[in-house]
Formats: sequence, C-alpha cells, structure tokens
Amino acid sequence: MPLALLALAIGAFGIGTTEFVIMGLLPEVAGDFDVSIPTAGYLVTGYALGVMFGAPLMTVLGTKISRKRMLMLLMGLFIAGNLLSALAPSFGVMLIGRVVASLAHGAFFGIGSVVAADLVAPDKKAGAIALMFTGLTVANVVGVPLGTLVGQSIGWRVTFGLVAALGIVGLAGVAKLVPDMPKPEGVRLRHELAALKNVQVLLAMAMTVLGFGGVFAAITYIAPMMTHVAGFADGSVTWLLVLFGLGMVGGNLIGGRYADRALMPLLYVSLGALAVVLALFTLTAHNKAAAAVTITLIGALGFATVPPLQKRVLDQAHGAPTLASAVNIGAFNLGNALSAWLGGLVIAAGLGYTAPNWVGAVLAAAALVLAFVSAALERRDDVPGTVVAGSVPTEQRTAVSH
Repeated sequence: MPLALLALAIGAFGIGTTEFVIMGLLPEVAGDFDVSIPTAGYLVTGYALGVMFGAPLMTVLGTKISRKRMLMLLMGLFIAGNLLSALAPSFGVMLIGRVVASLAHGAFFGIGSVVAADLVAPDKKAGAIALMFTGLTVANVVGVPLGTLVGQSIGWRVTFGLVAALGIVGLAGVAKLVPDMPKPEGVRLRHELAALKNVQVLLAMAMTVLGFGGVFAAITYIAPMMTHVAGFADGSVTWLLVLFGLGMVGGNLIGGRYADRALMPLLYVSLGALAVVLALFTLTAHNKAAAAVTITLIGALGFATVPPLQKRVLDQAHGAPTLASAVNIGAFNLGNALSAWLGGLVIAAGLGYTAPNWVGAVLAAAALVLAFVSAALERRDDVPGTVVAGSVPTEQRTAVSH
C-alpha cells in the first residue's frame, strides 16, 4: 500500500478523535462555560449536523481544484476549527469552532476514499479505503481515551490544542506524500449530482444510514445500560468503549480484506449477524462478561460494513464518485442522529435501557433487506435490454477513467 494512505489515515485519526472526544469532556466544558450538560450536548449535535451539510457543500466547492489541494484545504479548516475550540472565550464561539471543524469531516473522508481507491490496483480498492478508515477506528481505541484523560487531568483546551497539532501533522503528510492528482478532465458538477439519482447509490446510502444507525442505537446509551443493567461501575464505561473501538478496528480490516472479493455476500453476513447480535444484546446486557463480548462484536460487525458500503457507492457512482462518496459519509452521521433519537424515544416510553438494542436490530435488519433489494435490481439490470431507473448511462460511466 502506498505511503500516501498513511497521511490519509493520520488525518482520519485526528478527525475521529475530535468527533468523539467531546462526549467524555462534556462535564468539564459545561462547568467552564457555566452551561447545563444538555446545552453542552449541542457541541455533539452541531458537529453531526455540520458533517451532514458540510460534506456535499465542501465537495461541490472543491470541484474546481485538484483533490490533493482540496484535502490540504480541508485539513487547514480542521486545524482552524480545533484551535478556535481550544481558545474559545465563550460557549457560542466554541460551538462555532466545532461546526468549522466538522465541515472538513465528510468531504475529507469522501474525497480521501476516492484518492485512496485511485492509488491502488482495482482489486485492492476496498483495502485501501479500509486502511484510511483505520485512522478513524484507532482514534476510538487510542485518541479518544487519551484525549479524555488529558482533558480531565490538564484541561479540555489542551486536548483540542493537541488535536489541532494532529491536524498539522496530517496536513504535512498530505502535502508530502499524496501525489499531485489533478481533477479528472470531463467531470462536471452536473455529473456528480446525476450520480445521486442512481438507484444503487441511493440504496447504498440507505444501507449506510440503517446499518450504522443500528450500531449507534445501542452504543449511544451504552453508559446507562452498562451501569444500571449490567452492574458495571461508572469508571468501567471507558474500557468498554475501548473494546468497542478494538472491534471497530478488526471489523474495518476484515471488511476491507473481503469487500474486494465478495462485496455483497460480506454485506449479507455482516448486516445479518449485526441484527442478531443487537437483538441478543437485550439478554447479554444483564451479564458483565457477555456484555463485554457483545459490545466488541457490535463494533466489529458494524464497521465491517463500512469499506464495502463506501466502495459500493464509488462503484455505482461510476465516473462521478466524489460527491456521492462524501454524501455517504454524511449518511453515517444521519444514521447516528436518527438512531440516537429513536433509542431515546423507547427509553422515554418506559421500555428500559436495553430497548434501544431492539431498535438497532430492526434498523440493521432493514439494511439487510435493502441489500437483497439492491442485488436483485443489479441482477435485473444485467439482463440485456433492461435498464434500471436512475442508472447512469454507459457513455457517462466511461467518460472519465480514474
């Protein structure tokens, strides 16, 4: 694998750290700015919304320049947002800093996925994408726990300052290691937008929303579930999340390895197993050892779907994959927000702290159904003389070679 993928992984590590570390530092931030915990929670919500809307916006703005230069500009935006958060004199300014940093998130992973795939042979594309996403998964194992520890011990401002420094390392890596890949000739914004009309692209994005939403339906409420149901001490939640992160790393690598060989079968297995494991979590959550194993499996099965889904979007978007790839990253955050909301609803309805697991199981099962629908439509499209609505014409598919 090219060294350029290391630079992309470092950038992904920084982005993953800043996205999730705030969850462990909300009490400190709320105390410093004299706001309530729910108000401080807007720092999480604001970031997620910034990713959803920033992914297509920044990608569209970057259609006129080379992908390497756009990646560098995105890392610059990431650095600025985290520095603004670290130095924020008020809660409002910090919220702005979080939104600024989030604008780089979706476009970086979207454009980075295209660049990573272009750097390797066709049969290694999913593996290259998985290697870049390894930075995001390792962030949950190393960056988030360390960032939380530093923030609680020294101060949350130091944490965001260190994250900004990670961004500088990522920027230098992109500048030095990523080859100068000019914007492909013949690609226009209308082609990028047309790819979003492709039924297969939309189905892949829907699978992303539902599949990863299933994961976060359970993980969002992991703290009360583990302390009130499993009987863990409050301090144990950190290492349980590390287990979840380790599962993510393993699942990401497995997904990258096998997506190039059998993409759809991998989705069938991972989504089906995820639905089963989430349903079983309502039972295993009552036992400490079983709960720890289940949390690891949820991380592994959930992230095993990321490389194949991202690759499927790239494949189905054909000659105009950049915008679709970035929007699919936003779909992950949409799934997170949707599942957290649904999980909160069932808890508020008095169904208990394990009820979000059933929500997650239903979402994952729905994603599995969409995978079968997608495959069936693809088989129909392969029949001579049959055209699936929303598919991209052959001449547009071959307009640009990457």
